[in-house]
Amino acid sequence: MTIEIEQNIMVPMRDGVRLATDVYKPAREGRWPVLLTRLPYNKDLRFPVPGFEQKRVFLELDMDVERVVEAGYVIVAQDTRGRYASEGDFSAFQHEEMDGADTIAWAANQPWSDGNVGMYGVSYQALTQWQAASEQPEALRAIAPAQAPRGTMYPYQGGAFHLHVAFEWTVTQGVTGDVARQVQLGQAPQADLDEIVQAEQKLATLYQRLPLTNQPLIEGRAPYYFDWLAHPTFDAYWQALIPDHFYERITVPALIVAGWYDFFQRDDLAHYQGVKQQAGSDLARQHSRIVIGPWGHGGFLWGLPERQYEEQGAAIKMLTDLQLRWFDHWLKGIDNGVEREKPVKIFVMGINHWREEEEWPLPDTHYRPYYLHSGGHANTLNGDGLLSLEQAGDESEDVYRYNPHHPVPTMGGALMMEEVGPRDQRQVEEREDVLCYTTPPLEQPVEVTGPVELVLYVSSSALDTDFTGKLVDVHPDGRAENLTDGILRARYRESLSAPVLMEPGRIYELHIELGATSNVFLTGHRIRLEVSSSNFPRFDRNTNTGGIIASKDEQALVEATNHIHHDAAHPSHLILPIIER
Repeated sequence: MTIEIEQNIMVPMRDGVRLATDVYKPAREGRWPVLLTRLPYNKDLRFPVPGFEQKRVFLELDMDVERVVEAGYVIVAQDTRGRYASEGDFSAFQHEEMDGADTIAWAANQPWSDGNVGMYGVSYQALTQWQAASEQPEALRAIAPAQAPRGTMYPYQGGAFHLHVAFEWTVTQGVTGDVARQVQLGQAPQADLDEIVQAEQKLATLYQRLPLTNQPLIEGRAPYYFDWLAHPTFDAYWQALIPDHFYERITVPALIVAGWYDFFQRDDLAHYQGVKQQAGSDLARQHSRIVIGPWGHGGFLWGLPERQYEEQGAAIKMLTDLQLRWFDHWLKGIDNGVEREKPVKIFVMGINHWREEEEWPLPDTHYRPYYLHSGGHANTLNGDGLLSLEQAGDESEDVYRYNPHHPVPTMGGALMMEEVGPRDQRQVEEREDVLCYTTPPLEQPVEVTGPVELVLYVSSSALDTDFTGKLVDVHPDGRAENLTDGILRARYRESLSAPVLMEPGRIYELHIELGATSNVFLTGHRIRLEVSSSNFPRFDRNTNTGGIIASKDEQALVEATNHIHHDAAHPSHLILPIIER
């Protein structure tokens, strides 16, 4: 069919700032429901007009635009405040509540609109949905946020800084977009943009810079990045951006799309549980849904290097179908069974099968402890330990040295773009600072679906250090594929808001969240846990001094000798959510 496109309509916000907005609608007379997406990544690149070939900024999945318009919808795409063709100043994650609500009101009152508005989109575009919905705009009927942070991009996990994601996003999306706009407006020379673009090719080198605040490339260009670093604890700064009662302001149903290898996975699960338990209307509580697939962030790629699921086109078609049915019901009032479907849809890896469930976590989950054993070797330096359902007896601890000058390199996992997803971990596991605890080959399949937790009894020579855990599926040929991982900066063992340093040599009990997964470990496979003290550059390095790691005064790197205790008095164990059906 023919799509009619109106570009760069300048829509006024309540404070007079105008935001550039494109409209894609059927080329015929009529009124249709509206699907709105608001993005800071340049709507022209995201939705290239026919005959104007440009590569998308992200390999993101929204929906098949032509199919959606053909199905009788108007798509409205808007550059957020201060980005590309829009007026105003860009401040990451700010202004989205009011700007979103104002744009919804504008869209609902256009001559091609029937007054019903939905929102959709990935990542930042998903955050703009939650923010706009919290304003409870009258015309908003439903949202479909995919891979969204909570309130803002909280770049910490277990007290460790999400260096790879936070810095890459700041450079490639935050700073590049701002400088490109300044060049376009004649406010900056092309050389400034060229410098940023060239720097994008050298991110691996920039990650190495210490202290973390030593990044002149973005200094003065991305103040929010330095604000993030200035607040390593969950203090009043973060509490204001991620309010406790946020979900009480959500009154429309949400179709949440998450990924097993997405760094916002924890946020998406929190969104789902938040709206199901706390939303401000029965409609939102009863009818919100979540879909969790085998995807990384932004790009819904099913053809991951180590595990081939399906082609990306299959994911786009499936989720377009899913979202069209969602909006057909909530915006058009079509009785298509959406209200009667189970609210949880998950992709179970290993057997590569979609399954619908009644709740998350699954109600028939058995949380089973798998205990760490030394495998008969005291003070193991390179880790050949056992993972077993049997509790430990009298065993000596395992010991390794963590040198922040030579951190354990990140290998796949919840990263950005091409590095994302499952990777063979054998090269990492050869290091002396990575301990491996592995079950014998499985005699029957074991399904692990749900949140994974690691309980470690540790001691260290340092005042502060990190402890990491990684769940791995070991294939019969030895290939070791990562499923999910986590980290805890020891000073935050009691609270993310009130850090307490360690006493060298003292044993502490740590609880490390390893995220969630769904995987069937097949017969002949083995379940493996990796334990270490770094995962770089996914997370920043702990300097082991007890100082403020991002501080300009914190440049010393101290080696730490770390102990993992697993005896009767200190039963270190991995808690796996087992499904037996």
